Amino acid sequence: MLAVLVPAALPGAAPAATFTPPAGCRLEVTVQNRSCSVSQYYRCDSDAEGDQRSAIFGRDGLMHLSRIDAETRWMESSNPNTGLTDWLVDEAEDHASFRTLLETGRDDFDFWTESNTGERLHHKGFDILTGEKVTIDGIELEKTEFELVTTDSAGEVLITRKGQQFISRAFGRFYGGIETQGDWTGQRRETNDSPVRFIFPGQPGFGSTTPQFDCEQLMTQHLQNERAQL
Repeated sequence: MLAVLVPAALPGAAPAATFTPPAGCRLEVTVQNRSCSVSQYYRCDSDAEGDQRSAIFGRDGLMHLSRIDAETRWMESSNPNTGLTDWLVDEAEDHASFRTLLETGRDDFDFWTESNTGERLHHKGFDILTGEKVTIDGIELEKTEFELVTTDSAGEVLITRKGQQFISRAFGRFYGGIETQGDWTGQRRETNDSPVRFIFPGQPGFGSTTPQFDCEQLMTQHLQNERAQL
């Protein structure tokens, strides 16, 4: 499935730290991304076979937690800053399927999530393999194209996303890429969350929660926006 939309990191000095997964869990890889974020990917013994978890950090610390299953479905996602958590609704018109994408080159999906506030959201779209392969920091990835429309229970469009991402067959998951996002307010923005470095156990930077790429660029953009509002 698509990578979960996370808020852009804002300027702020966060102390250097190392991510330690909960007891019974093991950190497998740290990925430094564009747009000033770093992702920690880990698995837990108490989860179903094939489940993977991620913790995403920005300049200000932890931004997002999520769990996907072997088909990369959004099983659970949460924002530690707001306390909002979403879970996948069991019944779906067409659940996302990583296997279908690998076998056919396209996967359509049509499913719902429900939050701890009772809000239900409808997610509909598709992923397509473009046939293009790339190697980033020694890891072979395949490019995808995707579209996603998220509506509320009344059918009002809340979020639209369209762009390019990456998948790894070996790791069984999606990674961010370049996309355009829009919301119900009419605001649109382009983001690039592409992976830059894959860091494994024993390598320098494994578990680091300090993002390395594009942070100064985001700070400059934030300051420019502040000045524009004065």
